Amino acid sequence: MNWKFWIKKESKEPQIKKGPVREWVDAIVFAVIAATLIRFLIMEAYTIPTPSMENSMLVGDFLFVSKFHYGARTPKTPLQIPLTHQKIWFTNIPSYVEWIQLKQYRLPGFSSVKREDVVVFNIPPKDLNEGKDYPVDLKTNYIKRCVAIPGDVLEIKDKQVIVNGTPLANPKKMQFSYLVTSKDEINLRNFTKLELDPDDYNFLGRDQTGQAIYQMFITEDRVSTLKAEPYIISVDQDYRTGEGVDPRTFPGIKYAPWNGDNYGPLTIPKEGMKIQINDSTLAFYGETITDYDLNESAEIKEGKLLINGAEVKEYTFNQNYYFMMGDNRHNSLDSRYWGFVPEDHIVGKGFFIWLSIDKYAGFFNKIRWSRFFNLIR
Repeated sequence: MNWKFWIKKESKEPQIKKGPVREWVDAIVFAVIAATLIRFLIMEAYTIPTPSMENSMLVGDFLFVSKFHYGARTPKTPLQIPLTHQKIWFTNIPSYVEWIQLKQYRLPGFSSVKREDVVVFNIPPKDLNEGKDYPVDLKTNYIKRCVAIPGDVLEIKDKQVIVNGTPLANPKKMQFSYLVTSKDEINLRNFTKLELDPDDYNFLGRDQTGQAIYQMFITEDRVSTLKAEPYIISVDQDYRTGEGVDPRTFPGIKYAPWNGDNYGPLTIPKEGMKIQINDSTLAFYGETITDYDLNESAEIKEGKLLINGAEVKEYTFNQNYYFMMGDNRHNSLDSRYWGFVPEDHIVGKGFFIWLSIDKYAGFFNKIRWSRFFNLIR
């Protein structure tokens, strides 16, 4: 009988020791798998490339976006190079194969998209995706603030967003376009003093008296600062943004003679919401139904809506939709110009900033230290 059964016998078989190359390969494979799972299920890193959310979010902010808030989406394109989006790094070669695409599901989250949330989503229209019909999860990422959720009635009156008859709280650092008249061209030193960079202004030329005219995207606080400068003659709201009909606004039809400052009323589609099909409803919702509402076959012919080849006179929406706007209200390409964001295009909630780099600053001032680990609100 073996009375020392707890003592491990030494193996007589020789153990194969991993070489340094094998150890590095194993470590890299493990890191890629772990990073892919974290990116898919929990958080993903993004950067802010445009000024559409200034001053709430700045160009050069690097942020983490939470996917567990709203629930992560299962991949539609499973055969893809890990940690890529549309293309392989530094090339124009697609990073995925198109011949296999799966039905997409959303895992449970602990929250839903709420008004005033800062949300990352895949931009729906084809023309904003390099003209390519990318799968949903590979469309270009945008970040905006949600101003209306499914079932809401949205209206904008003289720049104020109104939802269900109640004015929506405005972001603290919301920006608008102003026309600024200066005695002469403003030099770079003064722009730096005013904390304005080239993304915040456009030089429009000189008037008949030789005064310099600028378009500036600034907050109300910055208006007061500008007016106090001795070389500034006037700071006025940009009248061009709220006058007349802007044909660029969604849906851009005779039923919607709107512009960016005066818009709606418009009802945001909700899952289960029913509409009667006629010229008016097709004008507002036809493209959404045919392109994004998860129908296998939907088309509009001769003013009629056909689902699987059969005409329908009443339609029920298959998923929820949202209305997104940038905080830099006159310098944002948002839902006012291309329409609703389908629920299956929602990526996640802006969580916090982990790095911020000012591309216009000098070498020793490139990093905006004060923005590190700021929560996104």
